[in-house]
Amino acid sequence: MPENRWTSSDHVHEYLGRADSIPHRSEGEATLLEFLPAQATRILDLGTGDGRLLALAKQRYPQAQCVGLDFSPAMLERARKRFAGDAAVRILPHDLDHPLPGLGKFDLVISSFAIHHLVHERKRSLYAEVFAKLSPGGAFCNLEHVSSPTSRLHKEFLHCLGVTQETEDPSNKLLEMETQLGWFREIGFVDVDCLWKWRELALLVGRVQ
Repeated sequence: MPENRWTSSDHVHEYLGRADSIPHRSEGEATLLEFLPAQATRILDLGTGDGRLLALAKQRYPQAQCVGLDFSPAMLERARKRFAGDAAVRILPHDLDHPLPGLGKFDLVISSFAIHHLVHERKRSLYAEVFAKLSPGGAFCNLEHVSSPTSRLHKEFLHCLGVTQETEDPSNKLLEMETQLGWFREIGFVDVDCLWKWRELALLVGRVQ
């Protein structure tokens, strides 16, 4: 089975140290915020990491009840520290390799650079679970790392990050954007689109009627 380094505190701290320097990341996050529903009282963040994206959503909906899921002890520690004192935010341990826990319905489900660590079959089943958890009018926003259509484009993307094929994260299980958008439509999402893309970074979205 492919290696997953996200249980390593060293790997987590190394990533967080360069997270703000990921090219164009803030553009993708800003576009995600544009797609959010007018109102959201419950928000679920899949693979919340240190809570970066959930914090942005919380600024939009300060009264919302929020749940962030992650399986990395180091990430859970950072997220809990970020939201310390905010009783409206729960940070819970959960491995996305396994079915989502019974947390009820949500108006918004978000994720940022997490789902690409799952095998492809699990990606699709997770998308179906997200659909089932969304209330009518709800939205799913997945700011994701997708595969390049050619090896040359992949090498160029890595170069932009200052990474080589030898040093790229072996936890990545990248899949092309078109396949994932097709899954969204098959599952039943509407208004499905890629609203933003820079090389291998893409914002995949869908709504529930």
